[in-house]
Amino acid sequence: MFEDTLELAENKLLLLYIFKKIKFPISDNAITEIILENDFINYFTMKQYLNELLSSNFITQIDKANNHNLIITEKGLKVLCLFKNRISKDKLDIIDHYLEKQSKNIKEHLSINTHVLKDKNNFIVDLKISENDSILMEIKLNVDSDKKAKKLCKKWEKNFSELYQKIVESLMEN
Repeated sequence: MFEDTLELAENKLLLLYIFKKIKFPISDNAITEIILENDFINYFTMKQYLNELLSSNFITQIDKANNHNLIITEKGLKVLCLFKNRISKDKLDIIDHYLEKQSKNIKEHLSINTHVLKDKNNFIVDLKISENDSILMEIKLNVDSDKKAKKLCKKWEKNFSELYQKIVESLMEN
């Protein structure tokens, strides 16, 4: 019984770890693929764990045009930080290696766009993340110089996943 509880905790923490490493919303199908390809958890048990993580607010669902993407919450990050040491080093290494190899494939479904428009004395910077023609996030900022506009675009393209996660976390906080 005790071993079952430890395995359950480790598997849920492993799911949280994957969400943290990916840093942007991921579809239920994508997380399922990661777990099943690495033979960590069976399909039905994983679905149960995802539902429990959702109901505990360790992950949250972001719905955009019939896409149900999942992302770790601040609460989930705190729990993971406290108990990450309960995930076996072997599993962490496997996931890190897998995500390193597959990050391009995972991000291929995402489209990162930046656009700058000149409007009288200002520049309007349009920053966007889309997945399969569905907009996950779009931010329009008004800045006073072309230099600032280019800097924002460069930073968005380089750090979109971290910025997205921080914005979503801020908006989801109580």
